[in-house]
Amino acid sequence: MKSSITVILVAILAAFALASEPLTNQIIVSYPKGTPPSVLDQAKKAVLDAGGVLIYEYTLIEGFAAKVSAKIMDDIRTLGANYNVLIEQDQVCVTKMLRCD
Repeated sequence: MKSSITVILVAILAAFALASEPLTNQIIVSYPKGTPPSVLDQAKKAVLDAGGVLIYEYTLIEGFAAKVSAKIMDDIRTLGANYNVLIEQDQVCVTKMLRCD
């Protein structure tokens, strides 16, 4: 009896693991200056409710960085359509300093 319950639980967990979409996109979401804070809060809530991860909340710009699935990106784009939301891939930027002698 115990082993059959264990097998069922493992099967259920495996089904959930396969059903969830992987968090493959690390993005920066930003809004124009003057966007109501409730709009940002709604977008952050959508990320968390869908299983995404907030990585950083910016203070100089109205926005945040998150790790999300492709579907969450579409949801954020739809939620912010009236506020000119900008969603871009978070990436490392490198500059090379040239030395002139």
